[in-house]
Amino acid sequence: MKRLRLIVIAMCVFGALAAGASDSDSVTVSQPRPNLFKRIVNYFTGEGGDSAPVEPGRVKFVFLGGPHYSTDAKFGVALSGMSSFRLKGCDLTDQPSTANLWSDISTAGFWSVGITSTILFPHDARRLNAETRFSYTPYRFWGIGYDKGNNDANETRLHQYEVEVRGDFVWRVAPRFYVGPAAAWNFINSGEIDKPELLEGQDRTLRNYGVGFAMHYDSRDQMNNTTNGCYVSLKQLFRPRFLGNSYAFSTTELAASVYHPLWRGGVLAAELRGTFNIGNPSWAMLAMLGNSSNMRGYYKGRFRDKHSMSSQVELRQRVYKRSGLVAWVGVGNVFHDANSFGQLLPNWGVGYRFELRKNMNLRLDYGWGKRGHSGFVMAVYEAF
Repeated sequence: MKRLRLIVIAMCVFGALAAGASDSDSVTVSQPRPNLFKRIVNYFTGEGGDSAPVEPGRVKFVFLGGPHYSTDAKFGVALSGMSSFRLKGCDLTDQPSTANLWSDISTAGFWSVGITSTILFPHDARRLNAETRFSYTPYRFWGIGYDKGNNDANETRLHQYEVEVRGDFVWRVAPRFYVGPAAAWNFINSGEIDKPELLEGQDRTLRNYGVGFAMHYDSRDQMNNTTNGCYVSLKQLFRPRFLGNSYAFSTTELAASVYHPLWRGGVLAAELRGTFNIGNPSWAMLAMLGNSSNMRGYYKGRFRDKHSMSSQVELRQRVYKRSGLVAWVGVGNVFHDANSFGQLLPNWGVGYRFELRKNMNLRLDYGWGKRGHSGFVMAVYEAF
């Protein structure tokens, strides 16, 4: 815990220095600039992040970087650039768009770089959600299905290179309701694997092309750091052979979340999520549990199968000025069919929040699960 505290302190100081000088909307002042110590104290004891709205056609940036640690990637250094902006034609009643660029490298050999964006058009009539990611992971793999993932003796190593591009472009067709096309492309190269029998004869190099549609219902008061409302997302992708897929299948992704204010500074948030594959998905495109927002603390991909379901309930409480705490409990499962559903994986954890700017939190979470599974997460914005 001492090592973890040092990591958190270093990371927050790094973020404070970077974020404090990163706005593109600068203001000239005649007063002398505070020294380094006062700048850090003022940043951490202020009432909140920058609350000035982003004017249409302008961009505000926050740069955050520093060390981190997780049971999967070990010690690493991450650098992220988060921007918020409003397109020309938007007004101040429209929520701002966001674009986040990140890079990460760790002592375990892991590296990744990518960008995610949510672009809102004037009067929120259209939305573009997109993600591009490049990564290399010295991956641990246990095989397909709950039973193999639950067997420590199955653990093997593979070196996975991956490129993912995905997105959807939706139109508002009714109040709070959006529909539009969606697409995805994945490239995976696993390289050599110590126990190739765990792949069950499947290819180690895979290309997947998917097209389909997305539907969203969104009554949240704000997209980031939501305090009230609900959000439902349905994405359907088809990957037939005539598009060039060696493994033909379709994927349905469903996510539903609800947020309810309890008392001053307190919010109760709940989420239900499911991924369902019909057809013949490859080992790399199976439904998985464990990432920075879902089943936090589990190694991503240890438990994988055709289908997955998970749920979580989280209590969020602002404690003092820019600081807050969270605690959550959850449960999840991977399964091949209805007959194999029933082996539930528990999940719980606690976290710290620091408001970098209005509605943009630095998130530090530590999650636990079955049989000693645990992990540390550093991210920006809430888990869901």
